[in-house]
Amino acid sequence: MSTHFPFTAVVGQQDLQLALLLNSVAPNIGGVLVRGEKGTAKSTAVRALSALLPEVDVVSGCRFSCAPESPDPACPDGPHEPGTGVSRDARMVELPVGASEDRLVGALDIERALAEGVKAFEPGLLADAHRGILYVDEVNLLHDHLVDLLLDAAAMGASYVEREGVSVRHAARFLLVGTMNPEEGELRPQLLDRFGLTVEVAASRETDQRVEVVRRRLAYDDDPAGFAAGWAGEEDALRARIAAARALLPEVRLGDSALRQIAATCAAFEVDGMRADIVMARTATALAAWAGRTDVLAEDVRQAALLALPHRRRRNPFDAPGLDEDKLDDTLEQNSGGDDDPDPDGPGGGGRPPQGDGPDTPPAPEGEAGDAPAPSVPEQGREQGQEQGQGQPSGGGERQPVGATEPFRTKMLSVPGLGEGAAGRRSRARTEHGRTTGARRPQGALTKLHLAATVQAAAPHQRSRGRSGRGLVVRRDDLRQATREGREGNLVLFVVDASGSMAARQRMAAVKGAVLSLLLDAYQRRDKVGLITFRGRDAELALPPTSSVDAAAARLELLPTGGRTPLAAGLLKAHEVLRVERLRDPSRRPLLVVVTDGRATGGPDPVALASRAARLHEAQGIASVVVDCESGPVRLGLAGSLAHDLGGGAVTLEELRADSIAGLVKDVQETNRRAA
Repeated sequence: MSTHFPFTAVVGQQDLQLALLLNSVAPNIGGVLVRGEKGTAKSTAVRALSALLPEVDVVSGCRFSCAPESPDPACPDGPHEPGTGVSRDARMVELPVGASEDRLVGALDIERALAEGVKAFEPGLLADAHRGILYVDEVNLLHDHLVDLLLDAAAMGASYVEREGVSVRHAARFLLVGTMNPEEGELRPQLLDRFGLTVEVAASRETDQRVEVVRRRLAYDDDPAGFAAGWAGEEDALRARIAAARALLPEVRLGDSALRQIAATCAAFEVDGMRADIVMARTATALAAWAGRTDVLAEDVRQAALLALPHRRRRNPFDAPGLDEDKLDDTLEQNSGGDDDPDPDGPGGGGRPPQGDGPDTPPAPEGEAGDAPAPSVPEQGREQGQEQGQGQPSGGGERQPVGATEPFRTKMLSVPGLGEGAAGRRSRARTEHGRTTGARRPQGALTKLHLAATVQAAAPHQRSRGRSGRGLVVRRDDLRQATREGREGNLVLFVVDASGSMAARQRMAAVKGAVLSLLLDAYQRRDKVGLITFRGRDAELALPPTSSVDAAAARLELLPTGGRTPLAAGLLKAHEVLRVERLRDPSRRPLLVVVTDGRATGGPDPVALASRAARLHEAQGIASVVVDCESGPVRLGLAGSLAHDLGGGAVTLEELRADSIAGLVKDVQETNRRAA
């Protein structure tokens, strides 16, 4: 008997369970993205689902899980003759965050392919997951190119591996489930759209429900087999319901009224493209089959919208996913075809999965999922800015936060030289993907063959190796790895002056708008970001380096201003943060962005102290740029002096805009030359 935590014993995550079950009934929905804080049973529910899926029949000995009644004619282990096979449990395959491309899609034996013309292919995780579940924990931390490969395979139902003219294709149809904690960074909107459904999960705030979660977990840990046996009846019933819904699915009718509601809903919420309409149609059909009906009702369309649309409403990193349910109800009502829908609470009605009908099961609290989201951070900031008023005097005590101006497209800032950090879109680096710049002997497994260099290395030895035919005799020592140049993501550390000299309302709003624009640029270029603020007597690490730029934007919007200008403290805090990050991730190069007017006050000789702190960064070769916030007819040029001490360059707020003609800032190296 399986010792997985039973699916039906999971407490209070109805939306998560429903989304997983619907994909089990109709895998063509496109998978589930589960967003939520840690410790909310995301992984537990996904692993438990695999025990509910029906067994699959496979061709004996086939590494690609071909179905014996209709084997894949292009299977690399084929061809297979139709016939009887062997039964096994549906697999759940986990893709680790640090997986390589070859581990995901499989790898070819390049040496045998060149020397013998043999397609010696080692299957990857996509082949292992065929006809099962592929689970990606922390999918938002997976490299973008791996996510692209993963979603392409999920959409096409096949995986393609090509190396230097040798091509292998195999079937790869699986239920894709990704989980993520939004605090650690968001997925790109283009990738979000590729997931069929999304659910938000959070820990219950109801005492009785939390007690039941702890009670069941402790009981499971004490006796996994006994606990699973106690839920075997509920598990069997749910397994039978999945099989029945799968059998009923082809008979479900999606009428014109439901189709009009789906199309009107997607149009009303202005989602891009047509994928949302298709996913909603498939989800609504699966909901009807799950409820034991052959007609799609308005309630199915509504539930499908709540699962398929929230993540497709997110167009930039500062938008909160979610759906306005009042607007949804109005849209459905306006486009109702007047069908006489049967009672949703009648036989087979309702879309919720069983939630453990055993004793002491508390009712699920209402309103934990699907609530309308709070306004996005920029909107909140703009509202605050309108309420606070403008033009208050600078200096003095603390002032309330002021909203940012509209973000804009910024000039390109990059770190000079050639790095070797994580793949991104900012600075030049040696990467696995990009343009080929040379060749070298492989260090470890060969991943990208440089064919010309390999042939050149093998050619002088053909006679001594006894070559007699047309084929080239290639040995392991001849293989050459292609070196490629692409772009890397950097650590962009913002050091923001929040002192009284920056506190004038219009000025601080413009400063926050500039930082918000740089944060948006960092998001698009796959950077990590950190935020340090300084005012009063000290500096504060408002946000440790993270991939979540929306968290940085939230901290920025809440930033109060006022007091003295401890510029040296801000620079010293940045020096300490970069020292620690260098130990944690030595390959990720930093870019220091200091946002200030260059003034320094407080303590003995604050200007000289700030100058010495700046030279610490110069001595370590930290790439830096100063965003000069000084305004007015009389300018002291202190930001330029600070940039000189840092060994970087200065750019004004006006020059930071990509469409500005006041200056040209292509990268930090160019600003260094201009500052000199």
